[in-house]
Amino acid sequence: MFTSKSKTSQEEYAACSIIAQGTVITGDIESNGDIRIDGSIKGNIRSKARIIIGANALVEGNVQSKDADIFGHVKGHLNITELLQLKNLAVIDGDINTGKLQMEHTVSFNGQCKMGANVVELNSSTGLPVAVNE
Repeated sequence: MFTSKSKTSQEEYAACSIIAQGTVITGDIESNGDIRIDGSIKGNIRSKARIIIGANALVEGNVQSKDADIFGHVKGHLNITELLQLKNLAVIDGDINTGKLQMEHTVSFNGQCKMGANVVELNSSTGLPVAVNE
C-alpha cells in the first residue's frame, strides 16, 4: 500500500571526517563524505562532497571537491566543481578552478582564477574533479 520512493546509497550516509585543531597530518586525504579541517594538513585533500577549512586551519597542498567553504589558509591549488566560498579572513596562495565563486571582501587571494561549468569536470575513473586544460 505504501511504498518508499527514496533510494539510499553509501554516499548519502558517508560521515563527516573532522581534523581537530592542534592535529598535524602529513600525507594525502581522500573521502567520499564531507571533511572539516581545523588543524594542519601537509598534503592533497580530495572529497566527492564538501570540504570545510576552518579559520585556524592550514593546508599545504591541493584541494579537490564538489563544494568548499574556506575560512583558513590554503597554500595550493583549488579545484572545486560546483561552489567555492571564501569567507572571513581566508588566505589563498594558489590558483582556483571552480564552477562558481563567492568571496568576501576580507579574503586574501594570490593566484589566477578560472570559473564556469567548462573549467572543471569530473574524472571518470575516480569521480573526483580535475581542471580542464585549454
